[in-house]
Amino acid sequence: MSKQEQSDDQLITLIDEDGNEQLFKELFTFDSDDYGKSYIFIYPADQENDDSVDIQAYIVADNQDGDGQDLVPIEDDQEWDMVEQVLNTFLDNDGHFQG
Repeated sequence: MSKQEQSDDQLITLIDEDGNEQLFKELFTFDSDDYGKSYIFIYPADQENDDSVDIQAYIVADNQDGDGQDLVPIEDDQEWDMVEQVLNTFLDNDGHFQG
């Protein structure tokens, strides 16, 4: 998925393979020395005030053109476990983000 960043409130527009756009808010990013990658947690902007939100995690990688970044799905199970552990350190017992 390609990522277009908007400066206010860390908003990100994701464009899927069909050309549909959806606005997301950045929850937080982190780097992993073990994997040598950067990661981002995002959630749909329209869920900001909901009791539960659909948090998604991606690898942040420079795109092939070198003029931006792409969000790449995490496909390795061990890598996904590490990312989930990072997210869980910021969630309380009820699953709410404590940033």
